[in-house]
Amino acid sequence: MTTVSEEITRSEAPKKGRVAVHIICWLLGNGCLFTWNSMLTVMDYYILIFPYHPARVLTLVYQPFALITICLFTYYEAKVNTRVRILVGFTLFFVSALTIPFIDIGTSGDGKLLPFIGLSLLSGITGIADALVQGGMVGDLSFMQTDFMQSYAAGGAASGVITSGLRMITKASFKESRNGLRKGAITFFFLSALFMLLCLGLYAFVFPRLALVKYYRAKAASEGSKTVNADLVAGGIAVDANNTTQDREVGKAQTRLTNKELLIQTKDYAIDCVLIYILTLSIFPGFLAEDTGKHQLASWYVVTLIAMYNCGDLVGRYIPLIDKLLIKSRTGLMLTCISRYVLIPAFYFTAKYGDQGWMLLLCIVLGISNGYLTVCVLMNAPKGFKGPEQNAIGNMMVLFILGGIFVGVLTDWLWLIGKGW
Repeated sequence: MTTVSEEITRSEAPKKGRVAVHIICWLLGNGCLFTWNSMLTVMDYYILIFPYHPARVLTLVYQPFALITICLFTYYEAKVNTRVRILVGFTLFFVSALTIPFIDIGTSGDGKLLPFIGLSLLSGITGIADALVQGGMVGDLSFMQTDFMQSYAAGGAASGVITSGLRMITKASFKESRNGLRKGAITFFFLSALFMLLCLGLYAFVFPRLALVKYYRAKAASEGSKTVNADLVAGGIAVDANNTTQDREVGKAQTRLTNKELLIQTKDYAIDCVLIYILTLSIFPGFLAEDTGKHQLASWYVVTLIAMYNCGDLVGRYIPLIDKLLIKSRTGLMLTCISRYVLIPAFYFTAKYGDQGWMLLLCIVLGISNGYLTVCVLMNAPKGFKGPEQNAIGNMMVLFILGGIFVGVLTDWLWLIGKGW
């Protein structure tokens, strides 16, 4: 077993194993949103059986749980065991994904209030899991290479594409009826639960043993980070309660900025996160699921709209890999986020006067812009800081993303004004 000091005596990070890190970051990013995207993707079934605006209510329940949890963990991030945090989060994802189909089986999909309350509670648990995993992973990757963050973010978008694809397969495999939609949804969640188990195993046993991951965590520990200690031990690196003598001396020489100071220096990125997700969640999924009318695609319409958004989101998260297309100007990033609000009247008038082709195109644009701007923020915000500070900034960015999502979910209800309940 090596020590922290031995890991960071190398002149540079290991050159081998980058592909493995990218793949696992992508899979873990996928797992972070897989359960939630599963709930969104079967919304055609929930809208059919529940008369309680499930697309809006489930999202509204999800967000306060996620927001409160990330607030607590952002405040105490320097003292939190990141490994335990993420493992608990993936466990909650697994439990939620496995319990949802059993609720439906136990109630025979009757669409009454009690099973809907149960589903809503599981939505809240999924929100807690999201805050645990996403905040922990983004904080962890913030002091590693920026392209690892991009892989993780792309994995999150890929979860939407994969869940949409699986939903289309299960939807096509069963009859276009209430019972057929129900069987497809149940099958879908069992597949989701299996994938959560895979992610749990990858993070617990594979990710901490990768050479590049161990190197960057050891480097963060040498700069005073305590959040990585458990992961270092899991990766075969010895860490005492106060780190090694050499590490303590290095840590003393480098004073960490407080969270308040970090927020002041990155406040524009935080505002960007809020602006991006207020807009996205004011349209997706509630407006798309309930307010875009009926078209030739019939029950496939909502599923297709969600799929188009998810595909666009995935494409957008790969664009910043082209260095010339990565927005590095902080002012330019802010202006781009603000200009995106022209999509609100575009969606309104398309839903009122346009056909389904234009709506599908707008969903792609919404997704591309969401994914692209999210990755631009996450790749730029932690630059120029030390490991412990980058971990704190990563948690802050997730906090403001979830804050923007929460406000967006609330504003999504404004589309119902004048329509009744």
